Amino acid sequence: MIECFASNWEKVQSFQARPDDILIATYPKAGTTWVSYILDLLYFGQTSPERQTSIPIYERVPFLESAFPFMDTGTELLEKLPTSPRIIKTHFPVQFVPKSFWKQNCKIIYVARNAKDNMVSYFHMDRMTLTQPDPGDWNTYFQRFMQGQMLYGSWYDHVNGWWKKKQSYANIHYMFYEDMIEDTGREINKLCNFLGLSPSEQLKTQISGKVNFDSMKNNDMVNYSTIGVMDFNVSRFMRKGKVGDWKNHFTVAQNEEFDEDYKKKINPALNFRTEL
Repeated sequence: MIECFASNWEKVQSFQARPDDILIATYPKAGTTWVSYILDLLYFGQTSPERQTSIPIYERVPFLESAFPFMDTGTELLEKLPTSPRIIKTHFPVQFVPKSFWKQNCKIIYVARNAKDNMVSYFHMDRMTLTQPDPGDWNTYFQRFMQGQMLYGSWYDHVNGWWKKKQSYANIHYMFYEDMIEDTGREINKLCNFLGLSPSEQLKTQISGKVNFDSMKNNDMVNYSTIGVMDFNVSRFMRKGKVGDWKNHFTVAQNEEFDEDYKKKINPALNFRTEL
């Protein structure tokens, strides 16, 4: 954990979830903002359209454990959120989720992204986020990622841990970033089924258009350009949003080393795609 998140630990752990809260959980850089925006549009796009152009996504979908200096903490934002249900995001591994979410039987959406692209995206975010540890060079970062020496720990522990929880907790919808890229409309349908929503086909088509990568990248209320803790001169928060960009970063030797390590650590029931 970084210090500013750890400082708010007690408040986050004692957070009182409500039965209709919806939690979006992901390892960092696995499609969190994408799914946050889809849910925000599904629930409030029609009833409060003005929010879409006046309130940034990180206030519409508060980040549970965030406690950045000079900003409201995630728990403070959630306490005063005017909309219901509350859509909440977290990067916690499953064992850190506040107990009240399980007690209230809240619906949870988990988004997983293949490890190689996830690593590359996280590397570029660590370069441009002023609150994150400096990533160092790519080779160092590559080793650190494999060892799980990252903010939020090991990617393997994260995706495996949430998958295991899904087997005993019925209210988890486990989805894959690559499936979203392949067919956003199909994945929106699955989300609606899970959440018990039945929007019109017209609305779903409209949402699919708004949440395509280029639209989001150019939308200042979604692309994080209005937050003070990121340096867009180094990299964009939304950079490429592609499957397979890892090929531009991994050497042949690194790829072989990674694949060997991956086989030992991944739950065989989880089938990730590294290209489409």
